[in-house]
Amino acid sequence: MASKEQSPEERKYRQLAPMGLFIKRIILNFIIGLAIILLSLALGMAGYMYFEKMSIVDAYENAAMILSGMGPADTIKTTGGKIFAGTYALFSGVIFLAVIAILFAPIFHRFFHRFLIKDSK
Repeated sequence: MASKEQSPEERKYRQLAPMGLFIKRIILNFIIGLAIILLSLALGMAGYMYFEKMSIVDAYENAAMILSGMGPADTIKTTGGKIFAGTYALFSGVIFLAVIAILFAPIFHRFFHRFLIKDSK
């Protein structure tokens, strides 16, 4: 059952949303994904600066490498830093999957909505 907040284009078996609206949704989801990545990067940088006393540039490099799945660039020396790095790596894996889902959600939604329209005819 469709909620009252959905536009008429989004209800089951109705026509697809106009291409302009679809593009706006893709752009919005891209901005949301970028914001999540930047927030995650800032969190990682703060952790490396706090636990490992790294400079902002070294913290950026390590956080970016972990967030991208490459692994840390520097050797982690402290126990707190090692716990943080492991936790941040797990967090980064989840963030990667979440951002991919956010980016592709409008595309998959449109793809599956098209099948509902074809099935109703």
